[in-house]
Amino acid sequence: MNAVSALLDTAIALAAHAVPVLPLRAGKAPFGNCPACADNACGGRPNMKTAGPCRCPGVCHAWAAATTDPAVLTSPPWRAAWRRAVTVAYHPGAAGLTVVDLDDAAAVDWARATLPATRTVKTTRGEHWLYRGAMTSHNGARPGVDIKSTMSYARYLGPGTGTMTDLPDVVRALAVKVPPTVRPAPRPIAVPARSGGGQCPHRTPVFLERGIAMAEQRITEARGAIHATVYETFLAVLSTHGRCGCLTDTHIARLFTAAQAKGEAPRHCTDAWNNARTTLGL
Repeated sequence: MNAVSALLDTAIALAAHAVPVLPLRAGKAPFGNCPACADNACGGRPNMKTAGPCRCPGVCHAWAAATTDPAVLTSPPWRAAWRRAVTVAYHPGAAGLTVVDLDDAAAVDWARATLPATRTVKTTRGEHWLYRGAMTSHNGARPGVDIKSTMSYARYLGPGTGTMTDLPDVVRALAVKVPPTVRPAPRPIAVPARSGGGQCPHRTPVFLERGIAMAEQRITEARGAIHATVYETFLAVLSTHGRCGCLTDTHIARLFTAAQAKGEAPRHCTDAWNNARTTLGL
């Protein structure tokens, strides 16, 4: 079996399991736009990043060209692409999957200490961790970590090992863009003196965790007036924890994730957070 046949056979096998596939050329790169689609002349998928109405028969729209149709995969334009291809890629989000791409050993160590175990696939320098569920893709989620799901593609490097688990909130939170200005600088808080020289209660992990969990619950259980609920919840959290430097980006990301799950846009979350800080003079 030659290399082209092997790639095409792999692609067809994946497509049969409802995994949309596409060929990649050297450098793990997708095929560029054909002349008819260059500069968005086709009316859709500009810069191969967003879906549009284009019905180009070729494979020139990166992740948006991924397909499960064997007739397309074996059509003349695609066969020409397979002859130039070096590997098979797939669109994780369209297959209901999320790939946590760990680029090096340090990132793998972080994942093993932080993320729930799931199916893993060895890569050249690290690992792919596959979860069941789609989310927003995010390159550079943290050092050495990319999230590949919707509007993205990942190389197919084999079935991997282990049992695939559901996409956890800790991975979803990696794609929440927290504005760099929202984390208050650590500063002392004026609290009444306590016998025994007790610490500020905000720095007690149980106290802080309970406060964040209650805020998440309040947002999640809201049945109406979501904008107002999000703002009031952010205001309550900041009034308690906003001046002592206890809040971390992880805590803030949890609140933003809860708000976005109720339909709030990232911009609205940012506005609500910044308005709450302004109200409190932070």
